[in-house]
Amino acid sequence: MQHDDSSPTATAKPRSETRRPSFFWVLAGIVLPVLNLAVRFRFHHRERMPAAGAFVLAPNHYSEIDPVVMGAASWKLGRAPRFLAKASLFKNPVLGWFLRTSGQIPVERAGSSGHAALRAAEELVEKGRMVVVYPEGSLTRDPELWPMRGKTGAVRIALERDIPIVPAAHWGTQALMPRYGKKLNLFPRKTIDVIIGEPLDLSAFRGKPVDQAALVAATALLMDAIAGLLAEIRHEPAPAERWDPVAHGQKETGRLED
Repeated sequence: MQHDDSSPTATAKPRSETRRPSFFWVLAGIVLPVLNLAVRFRFHHRERMPAAGAFVLAPNHYSEIDPVVMGAASWKLGRAPRFLAKASLFKNPVLGWFLRTSGQIPVERAGSSGHAALRAAEELVEKGRMVVVYPEGSLTRDPELWPMRGKTGAVRIALERDIPIVPAAHWGTQALMPRYGKKLNLFPRKTIDVIIGEPLDLSAFRGKPVDQAALVAATALLMDAIAGLLAEIRHEPAPAERWDPVAHGQKETGRLED
């Protein structure tokens, strides 16, 4: 099931979260007019996006522009996007102000502050808000841009706070900005497919100790679900195993040569 922005379904009455006055109106007024000139969203299973309540949205990640694209997609689907974002982005005076004012959460690459980020995300959960967490942690190292091995933060929030985690995937963003690219290719207009998955079935882990073994097993299920969604919109099978940077002698953060 899919709809693009030109269809009647795509212009259906927005949900209450985007109709409530907030700083997101300012962001939407700045970002969406430009993005709409460059991008046509084609949504698949948009009805799966929870209309209310707290949940974790877990998408794939392969371009620096992904948060803008998925933020706009979330807004079009009726939810105000709040991300766990790299702390370095907050050091930019202008961008940092926008990020802080809109409630985004800084995450350091290393050190004990990662737990502080999880606590901040849980505060959003307590307020019934959506938090977007990229389970890969950084841009995928997979040479074909399939999701790589995930980190456990997304499922930890879902399990510890007993809320749904919804996998998602998008494809086409690489035409707007290639992996590790720094220039936007605004024209000609690009089509970006966005697919929302069913909430991940974590019933085998609910009500049990949230230990490392459970987190790793649940994260593997999540990454398989994201890869399956991406395969659906790419119209090709996903690799049977997720790319492991360590096994390929790669760093898990920083830029790689394409």
